[in-house]
Amino acid sequence: MSRLPLIGVTACSKQIGLHAYHISGDKYVRAVAVAAKGLPLILPALAELFEPSDILDGLDGILFTGSPSNVEPHLYGGPASAPGTAHDSARDRTTLPLIRAAVAAGIPVLGICRGFQEMNVAFGGSLHQKVHEVGTFMDHREDESQPLDVQYGPAHAMQVQPGGMLAGLGLPAEFQVNSIHSQGVDRLAPGLRVEARAPDGLIEAVSVIEGKTFALGVQWHPEWQVTSNPVYLAIFQAFGDACRKRALQRDADASRNA
Repeated sequence: MSRLPLIGVTACSKQIGLHAYHISGDKYVRAVAVAAKGLPLILPALAELFEPSDILDGLDGILFTGSPSNVEPHLYGGPASAPGTAHDSARDRTTLPLIRAAVAAGIPVLGICRGFQEMNVAFGGSLHQKVHEVGTFMDHREDESQPLDVQYGPAHAMQVQPGGMLAGLGLPAEFQVNSIHSQGVDRLAPGLRVEARAPDGLIEAVSVIEGKTFALGVQWHPEWQVTSNPVYLAIFQAFGDACRKRALQRDADASRNA
Protein backbone atom coordinates (compact mmCIF):
# COMPACT_ATOMS: atom_id res chain seq x y z
CA MET A 1 0.00 0.00 0.00
CA SER A 2 1.35 3.42 -0.96
CA ARG A 3 1.95 5.97 1.79
CA LEU A 4 -0.18 9.04 2.36
CA PRO A 5 1.12 12.06 0.45
CA LEU A 6 2.66 14.68 2.71
CA ILE A 7 0.81 17.96 2.12
CA GLY A 8 2.06 21.18 3.63
CA VAL A 9 -0.58 23.58 4.99
CA THR A 10 0.56 27.17 5.43
CA ALA A 11 0.24 28.82 8.83
CA CYS A 12 -0.43 32.38 9.89
CA SER A 13 1.69 34.01 12.58
CA LYS A 14 -0.39 35.25 15.49
CA GLN A 15 0.17 36.73 18.92
CA ILE A 16 -2.05 35.20 21.62
CA GLY A 17 -1.49 36.85 24.95
CA LEU A 18 2.25 37.07 25.55
CA HIS A 19 3.16 34.27 23.17
CA ALA A 20 3.67 33.99 19.40
CA TYR A 21 1.99 31.11 17.54
CA HIS A 22 1.88 29.60 14.07
CA ILE A 23 -1.74 28.72 13.36
CA SER A 24 -3.70 26.95 10.62
CA GLY A 25 -7.46 26.44 10.69
CA ASP A 26 -8.99 23.06 11.40
CA LYS A 27 -11.12 23.21 8.24
CA TYR A 28 -7.99 23.31 6.07
CA VAL A 29 -6.06 20.47 7.70
CA ARG A 30 -9.24 18.40 7.94
CA ALA A 31 -10.04 18.90 4.24
CA VAL A 32 -6.52 17.77 3.32
CA ALA A 33 -6.94 14.66 5.47
CA VAL A 34 -10.51 13.76 4.54
CA ALA A 35 -11.00 15.05 0.98
CA ALA A 36 -7.47 15.08 -0.49
CA LYS A 37 -6.60 11.99 1.60
CA GLY A 38 -3.18 13.29 2.52
CA LEU A 39 -1.25 13.81 5.73
CA PRO A 40 -1.39 17.53 6.55
CA LEU A 41 1.79 19.14 7.88
CA ILE A 42 1.51 22.71 9.16
CA LEU A 43 4.25 24.94 7.76
CA PRO A 44 5.36 27.71 10.13
CA ALA A 45 5.97 31.22 8.77
CA LEU A 46 9.73 31.14 9.37
CA ALA A 47 11.19 32.48 6.14
CA GLU A 48 14.26 33.78 7.99
CA LEU A 49 15.22 30.24 9.02
CA PHE A 50 14.34 28.09 5.99
CA GLU A 51 14.84 28.35 2.26
CA PRO A 52 11.90 27.22 0.08
CA SER A 53 13.95 24.20 -1.01
CA ASP A 54 14.32 23.12 2.62
CA ILE A 55 10.53 22.94 2.85
CA LEU A 56 9.71 21.55 -0.57
CA ASP A 57 12.15 18.64 -0.51
CA GLY A 58 9.97 16.78 1.97
CA LEU A 59 6.52 17.54 0.54
CA ASP A 60 4.18 16.12 -2.08
CA GLY A 61 1.95 19.20 -2.26
CA ILE A 62 1.08 22.48 -0.55
CA LEU A 63 -2.22 24.06 0.41
CA PHE A 64 -1.99 27.86 0.75
CA THR A 65 -4.79 28.71 3.16
CA GLY A 66 -7.11 31.62 3.72
CA SER A 67 -6.50 34.06 6.55
CA PRO A 68 -7.99 37.07 8.36
CA SER A 69 -4.92 39.06 7.21
CA ASN A 70 -4.29 40.80 3.88
CA VAL A 71 -1.18 40.61 1.72
CA GLU A 72 0.83 43.77 2.39
CA PRO A 73 0.11 46.17 -0.50
CA HIS A 74 3.72 47.32 -0.97
CA LEU A 75 4.38 43.82 -2.34
CA TYR A 76 2.26 44.56 -5.42
CA GLY A 77 2.72 48.33 -5.66
CA GLY A 78 -0.60 49.18 -4.05
CA PRO A 79 -1.49 52.13 -1.82
CA ALA A 80 -1.15 51.83 1.94
CA SER A 81 -3.90 49.84 3.67
CA ALA A 82 -6.64 51.51 5.67
CA PRO A 83 -5.82 51.90 9.39
CA GLY A 84 -6.58 48.75 11.34
CA THR A 85 -6.11 46.35 8.41
CA ALA A 86 -4.66 43.03 9.53
CA HIS A 87 -1.35 42.05 7.95
CA ASP A 88 1.04 39.14 8.42
CA SER A 89 4.47 40.05 7.08
CA ALA A 90 5.99 36.79 8.34
CA ARG A 91 3.50 34.84 6.27
CA ASP A 92 4.09 37.05 3.21
CA ARG A 93 7.84 36.47 3.43
CA THR A 94 7.25 32.73 3.59
CA THR A 95 4.44 32.07 1.14
CA LEU A 96 5.25 34.29 -1.84
CA PRO A 97 8.67 32.75 -2.60
CA LEU A 98 7.33 29.32 -1.62
CA ILE A 99 4.57 29.50 -4.24
CA ARG A 100 7.03 30.41 -6.97
CA ALA A 101 9.44 27.67 -5.94
CA ALA A 102 6.73 25.02 -5.63
CA VAL A 103 5.33 25.71 -9.09
CA ALA A 104 8.81 25.75 -10.61
CA ALA A 105 9.59 22.40 -8.96
CA GLY A 106 6.38 20.78 -10.20
CA ILE A 107 4.87 20.38 -6.73
CA PRO A 108 1.04 20.44 -6.65
CA VAL A 109 -0.37 23.69 -5.28
CA LEU A 110 -3.87 24.69 -4.19
CA GLY A 111 -4.44 28.29 -3.07
CA ILE A 112 -7.61 29.29 -1.19
CA CYS A 113 -8.76 32.89 -0.59
CA ARG A 114 -5.59 34.57 0.73
CA GLY A 115 -3.64 31.74 -0.88
CA PHE A 116 -5.30 32.57 -4.21
CA GLN A 117 -4.38 36.23 -3.76
CA GLU A 118 -0.83 35.23 -2.80
CA MET A 119 -0.55 33.29 -6.04
CA ASN A 120 -1.48 36.35 -8.07
CA VAL A 121 0.93 38.61 -6.17
CA ALA A 122 3.76 36.02 -6.24
CA PHE A 123 3.73 36.02 -10.05
CA GLY A 124 3.50 39.79 -10.45
CA GLY A 125 -0.20 40.63 -10.23
CA SER A 126 -1.99 43.16 -8.03
CA LEU A 127 -5.05 43.28 -5.78
CA HIS A 128 -8.06 45.43 -5.05
CA GLN A 129 -7.99 45.92 -1.29
CA LYS A 130 -11.73 46.61 -1.03
CA VAL A 131 -13.63 45.09 -3.94
CA HIS A 132 -16.89 46.59 -2.67
CA GLU A 133 -15.50 50.11 -3.09
CA VAL A 134 -14.27 49.70 -6.68
CA GLY A 135 -17.68 50.51 -8.12
CA THR A 136 -18.00 47.71 -10.67
CA PHE A 137 -18.22 44.71 -8.35
CA MET A 138 -20.73 43.40 -5.84
CA ASP A 139 -19.99 43.22 -2.14
CA HIS A 140 -18.20 39.89 -1.71
CA ARG A 141 -17.97 40.05 2.08
CA GLU A 142 -19.84 37.77 4.47
CA ASP A 143 -22.34 38.99 7.05
CA GLU A 144 -20.39 38.44 10.26
CA SER A 145 -23.54 38.77 12.35
CA GLN A 146 -24.82 35.47 10.92
CA PRO A 147 -23.95 31.90 12.01
CA LEU A 148 -21.01 30.27 10.22
CA ASP A 149 -23.27 28.03 8.15
CA VAL A 150 -24.92 31.15 6.74
CA GLN A 151 -21.64 33.03 6.25
CA TYR A 152 -20.20 30.07 4.32
CA GLY A 153 -23.43 29.29 2.48
CA PRO A 154 -23.95 29.78 -1.28
CA ALA A 155 -23.55 33.48 -2.13
CA HIS A 156 -23.26 33.77 -5.90
CA ALA A 157 -22.73 31.80 -9.09
CA MET A 158 -19.30 30.89 -10.41
CA GLN A 159 -18.88 30.84 -14.18
CA VAL A 160 -16.22 28.37 -15.34
CA GLN A 161 -14.15 29.37 -18.37
CA PRO A 162 -13.97 26.67 -21.06
CA GLY A 163 -10.82 24.73 -21.78
CA GLY A 164 -9.13 25.11 -18.40
CA MET A 165 -8.29 23.04 -15.35
CA LEU A 166 -11.68 23.43 -13.66
CA ALA A 167 -13.52 22.52 -16.85
CA GLY A 168 -11.22 19.50 -17.14
CA LEU A 169 -12.44 18.25 -13.76
CA GLY A 170 -15.89 17.81 -15.27
CA LEU A 171 -17.44 20.58 -13.16
CA PRO A 172 -20.64 22.28 -14.28
CA ALA A 173 -20.25 25.42 -16.37
CA GLU A 174 -21.86 27.31 -13.51
CA PHE A 175 -22.16 26.47 -9.82
CA GLN A 176 -22.74 28.27 -6.53
CA VAL A 177 -19.94 29.23 -4.14
CA ASN A 178 -19.53 31.00 -0.82
CA SER A 179 -18.05 34.50 -0.73
CA ILE A 180 -15.96 35.64 2.24
CA HIS A 181 -13.46 38.26 1.08
CA SER A 182 -12.89 41.97 0.66
CA GLN A 183 -9.72 41.78 -1.46
CA GLY A 184 -9.77 40.57 -5.05
CA VAL A 185 -7.65 40.34 -8.18
CA ASP A 186 -6.99 43.65 -9.91
CA ARG A 187 -4.23 43.04 -12.45
CA LEU A 188 -3.86 39.36 -13.33
CA ALA A 189 -0.27 38.12 -13.07
CA PRO A 190 1.57 37.11 -16.25
CA GLY A 191 1.52 33.37 -16.69
CA LEU A 192 -1.82 32.84 -14.94
CA ARG A 193 -4.98 31.74 -16.72
CA VAL A 194 -8.48 32.78 -15.70
CA GLU A 195 -10.38 29.65 -14.68
CA ALA A 196 -13.64 31.18 -13.39
CA ARG A 197 -15.35 34.51 -12.76
CA ALA A 198 -18.14 35.77 -10.52
CA PRO A 199 -21.23 37.20 -12.27
CA ASP A 200 -19.81 40.73 -11.84
CA GLY A 201 -16.69 39.73 -13.79
CA LEU A 202 -14.33 39.44 -10.82
CA ILE A 203 -11.66 36.77 -11.37
CA GLU A 204 -12.21 34.04 -8.77
CA ALA A 205 -10.07 31.14 -9.97
CA VAL A 206 -6.73 30.93 -11.78
CA SER A 207 -4.27 28.28 -12.86
CA VAL A 208 -0.62 28.44 -13.92
CA ILE A 209 -0.49 28.25 -17.71
CA GLU A 210 2.89 26.51 -17.86
CA GLY A 211 2.42 24.55 -14.64
CA LYS A 212 3.96 21.09 -14.64
CA THR A 213 1.20 19.71 -12.42
CA PHE A 214 -1.87 20.83 -10.45
CA ALA A 215 -1.50 24.57 -9.73
CA LEU A 216 -4.86 26.18 -8.96
CA GLY A 217 -6.04 29.11 -6.88
CA VAL A 218 -9.66 29.83 -5.93
CA GLN A 219 -11.10 32.88 -4.19
CA TRP A 220 -13.89 31.01 -2.41
CA HIS A 221 -13.61 28.40 0.36
CA PRO A 222 -14.00 24.84 -0.99
CA GLU A 223 -12.64 23.42 2.27
CA TRP A 224 -15.89 24.36 4.04
CA GLN A 225 -17.98 21.18 4.55
CA VAL A 226 -16.06 19.80 1.59
CA THR A 227 -17.49 16.28 1.68
CA SER A 228 -21.08 17.50 1.28
CA ASN A 229 -20.41 19.66 -1.79
CA PRO A 230 -19.58 17.72 -5.00
CA VAL A 231 -17.80 20.67 -6.65
CA TYR A 232 -15.66 21.45 -3.61
CA LEU A 233 -14.87 17.77 -3.17
CA ALA A 234 -13.83 17.37 -6.82
CA ILE A 235 -11.26 20.16 -6.42
CA PHE A 236 -9.71 18.59 -3.33
CA GLN A 237 -9.76 15.12 -4.86
CA ALA A 238 -7.93 16.34 -7.96
CA PHE A 239 -5.38 18.09 -5.75
CA GLY A 240 -4.94 14.91 -3.70
CA ASP A 241 -4.52 12.79 -6.83
CA ALA A 242 -1.73 15.09 -8.02
CA CYS A 243 -0.04 14.87 -4.62
CA ARG A 244 -0.25 11.07 -4.66
CA LYS A 245 1.31 11.00 -8.11
CA ARG A 246 4.23 13.05 -6.83
CA ALA A 247 4.57 10.84 -3.75
CA LEU A 248 4.81 7.74 -5.93
CA GLN A 249 7.41 9.40 -8.14
CA ARG A 250 9.46 10.56 -5.16
CA ASP A 251 9.40 7.07 -3.66
CA ALA A 252 10.37 5.49 -6.98
CA ASP A 253 13.28 7.93 -7.34
CA ALA A 254 14.41 7.18 -3.80
CA SER A 255 14.33 3.43 -4.46
CA ARG A 256 16.42 3.79 -7.62
CA ASN A 257 18.97 5.92 -5.76
CA ALA A 258 19.16 3.65 -2.70
